[in-house]
Amino acid sequence: MDRKKVTPVDIKQMKREGRKITMLTAYDYPTALLEDRAGIDIILVGDSVGMTVLGYENTIPVTMEEMIHHTKAVTRGAKSALIIGDMPFMSYHTSEREAILNAGRFIKEGGVDAVKLEGGASVKEIVRAIVKAGIPVMGHIGLTPQTISMLGGFKVQGKDAQTAQRIIDDALLLEEAGAFSVLLEAIPAPIAKRITERLKIPTIGIGAGPHCDGQVLVVHDMLGLFDRFTPKFAKRYVNLSEQMLKAFEAYREEVRKGEFPTDQHSFHIDEKELSKVK
Repeated sequence: MDRKKVTPVDIKQMKREGRKITMLTAYDYPTALLEDRAGIDIILVGDSVGMTVLGYENTIPVTMEEMIHHTKAVTRGAKSALIIGDMPFMSYHTSEREAILNAGRFIKEGGVDAVKLEGGASVKEIVRAIVKAGIPVMGHIGLTPQTISMLGGFKVQGKDAQTAQRIIDDALLLEEAGAFSVLLEAIPAPIAKRITERLKIPTIGIGAGPHCDGQVLVVHDMLGLFDRFTPKFAKRYVNLSEQMLKAFEAYREEVRKGEFPTDQHSFHIDEKELSKVK
């Protein structure tokens, strides 16, 4: 699909026009290439790579070097989608200067169009500083995996009036700080609806109901490639792990039985030339 490059300005225009925004994660070249061909609007190189690809227990150990490595692969594959780099744990927490430098690495080395970071009131000045440096920022509130120990695990956030109000306030603060969009994770649909109605910038939901301006899923969840746990909000569109397992088993059996490779999969040499070989 030939299309022009998607920008943060386009994403905000989609909200104004009432057009739903599509977003998926990607961590490698072939996945990014296919998502781009499918017309996905935004590709997030998420720190979820730590769990889905690198085998970590959570996202905390993911480093800037690992994120840049995967981001480079994604930006080589996707040329039209808006590509966002997920700033990993402790890459923006210690100072505005360090946050700007790390966000800048995503732009200069990774080739992304924007960055995403978690938090509301606690990071509003960081967001403001990064935006002032000329780097678009997507906020992320609700269930924030980098602070999962403080939230008591992977639980829905905003189920009582006090925490719901805090999430709404966080969204408004991020907008005021200059974020071009906000990701809402694992919050009640009515709260996400209120936020979406109150913000001028788009909301992207993951486990936040149907009222957000757009939706995102972790690609390994939707493809059935991550089986450690499946979030309630993740719809599995295909079970690739099952198909891959069958293919691996079939290969193993054919090799063991001498059924692969066949003559069809082999290279040949002219008989005359072969006769000259001692």
